Amino acid sequence: MLNTLETADGLKLHVHHSPAAGEGRGTVVLVHGLGEHCGRYAHVVQALNGWGWHAVAYDHRGHGRSEGPRGALNDPDALLDDLSRVVSAARSAHSGPIVLFGHSMGGLVVARYGAEGTLDDPERWFHAVDAMVLSSPALDADLTIGQRFQLRLMRWLVPNLAVGNGLKPEWVSRDPKVVAAYVADPLVHDRITPKLVSFILNGGEFARTQASAWNLPTLLVYAGADRCVAPRGSRAFASSAPSHLVTSQEFPALYHEIFNEPEQQQVLQVMGDWLASR
Repeated sequence: MLNTLETADGLKLHVHHSPAAGEGRGTVVLVHGLGEHCGRYAHVVQALNGWGWHAVAYDHRGHGRSEGPRGALNDPDALLDDLSRVVSAARSAHSGPIVLFGHSMGGLVVARYGAEGTLDDPERWFHAVDAMVLSSPALDADLTIGQRFQLRLMRWLVPNLAVGNGLKPEWVSRDPKVVAAYVADPLVHDRITPKLVSFILNGGEFARTQASAWNLPTLLVYAGADRCVAPRGSRAFASSAPSHLVTSQEFPALYHEIFNEPEQQQVLQVMGDWLASR
């Protein structure tokens, strides 16, 4: 697989392909969160390869090594179409099931993608996948009435204005080394535009609305002490989704990046056992 992939509007996305030894059990597509990049998931990729899964990770447009203005979104469906193109490339590279793994905003992108598959007439960009893992997904933007009004105003006046996302680095993990590496990482940024905020807000609401119609095996793991996204979004999704399809586990004491917490091996074990059961 190439290490770049072109989007519908001509941007080049950075793609990292890490095949498992042998034929493999299938492919996991990793979808990272807001302001970060796929390189921060090397330890997750290593675990997946060890379990016999190929891994394909990519940087969102406007993130990491991919092209595009930082934190921007030109079309409401752009991130979904980008993911669909990565899914198609992964299917071309390997046989077997495709599992989407999304963290934070990436979890929102994956959940919104899955929600499209519950519709009788999904958008043309949708290509079916076999299962999903949602890690602390941004299913609830946790905006006040005043903030929602301000967002509508900015969406009308300055839709592409990139501003700070307001998230503090110390919120990502209780591990000081993780926080220090996050701060020092030149590929991490804090930019976000009103268009991207609107996508996150609307996408989370739509995914929660469609939870009762969910039709994919899904593992939902999330942080109970999360200050980057509201855990109640995950709780609401889990309570509405079919229990025979959606397995949910909250880690009450963990911060947002549950795969970068001191207890990361526990979280990896949960995911590894669930994937093995597929």
